[in-house]
Amino acid sequence: MRKALIGLIVAATALTPAAALAQRGNRGGAEQNAEQRVQRMQQRNEAREQRQEARQQRQEARQQPAPQQQAQRQERRAQRQQQVVQRQQQVAQRDRGGDRQGRGDRRPDRPARQPSIYPDAWQGNPNDPRLRNYQRLERQNRQQGRQDRREDRREWRQDRREDRRDWRQDRRQDRREWNRNWRNDRRYDWRSWRNSNRHIFRGSRYYSPYRNYGYNRFSIGIFLEPLFYSNRYWIGDPWQYRLPPAYPGTQWVRYYNDVLLVDVYTGEVLDVIHDFFW
Repeated sequence: MRKALIGLIVAATALTPAAALAQRGNRGGAEQNAEQRVQRMQQRNEAREQRQEARQQRQEARQQPAPQQQAQRQERRAQRQQQVVQRQQQVAQRDRGGDRQGRGDRRPDRPARQPSIYPDAWQGNPNDPRLRNYQRLERQNRQQGRQDRREDRREWRQDRREDRRDWRQDRRQDRREWNRNWRNDRRYDWRSWRNSNRHIFRGSRYYSPYRNYGYNRFSIGIFLEPLFYSNRYWIGDPWQYRLPPAYPGTQWVRYYNDVLLVDVYTGEVLDVIHDFFW
């Protein structure tokens, strides 16, 4: 009996430090998890602040006055026109110089082509050692010519991509600037003008550009087929109907008795007036 009691006391003494160690380990893990949660919360707060700053910057950029945006757009267009003039001058200079001599000014890092010591076909002894030198120079000239053409095509494609990107950016900017609040301007009160000048709005019969095509009620944002906004349907004088002027690249177009403002490059409908004509 005494031996059994001594064994129980020894076992309880051995288990007590282990339980204390386990409890301390659990407390340390909980503290580490709490620190990680605090760090994650700080990271989320920083990311949220960065997003708010970026959103505020975009709003400030959108709220720039219209004259400043117009000036920036005109400056970009002037720069592109100047670049086009410079490229044309470079091409003309290269054509005048002959044999790609004008490219030396445009690409100073390009190595010059070595002149052939035998401009005509080789007519001498085929065993002459100079023949190898002639063939080597001709191969170098051909390789240099191919490299020059590849670089020219690469530059031309890059210029085309930049021009298209600038053009698309300008088109997107123009579409954003179209303000449909022109209806609140008394100068463009076309309803009152129509009530006092009904004969102007009594247009001729409308003929659809496509056979067996009926009227569909179009809305803003759709894209039309090209024949719907061909020049035969353009409204040449919008002020005659008290409509605001269309900016370059767009046209007021008649569609049955409706009037559409269409982007003539993409066919997108930017504004609609239903039942405009009688």
